[in-house]
Amino acid sequence: MCLKIYLKFFFILLICWALLVWPFQDSPGIIEKWLLGILVCAFISYLELRNVSKNSLHFPLSPLRLYWFIRFIIKFAYLMVIANLDVAYRVMHPDLPINPGIVMVKTELKHPLGRLMLANAITLTPGTLVVEMTDDGYLFIHWINVISKEENIIKKTIVLPFEIYLKKAFD
Repeated sequence: MCLKIYLKFFFILLICWALLVWPFQDSPGIIEKWLLGILVCAFISYLELRNVSKNSLHFPLSPLRLYWFIRFIIKFAYLMVIANLDVAYRVMHPDLPINPGIVMVKTELKHPLGRLMLANAITLTPGTLVVEMTDDGYLFIHWINVISKEENIIKKTIVLPFEIYLKKAFD
């Protein structure tokens, strides 16, 4: 495990932890809380990065890649709002119009971090959940309303809205 990658991951986790426990009170035990946060972040960093190769987390950063990643974030936020409204409609509808099922689709993303971002975006969007992700690019997705079992329709509906931006940002 590379120390530089470990330290980057550790500090990202520590910043996330600090934001989650914000605001810091003048309560007794603040030093112990910080020490516990540091220890937990260090342990999680070790567990997560012990089997990760150095090359799987590296990709060249450029303004163009950053631009496409920001566009991905905007598209993700938009699709999350739409999916929330769709799921709320399904819950509130008297007939509960759902057709749940697990579908399989192949992504064209090559970079492992891009695939991970795609799987997380799909999972965080209400109504879909990535159940499994294979090394050769297949995603098994639980979908609240399966409209088709054809891979091209599934890809166009669930994967493509995210994949077009992630492909430009990561591949």
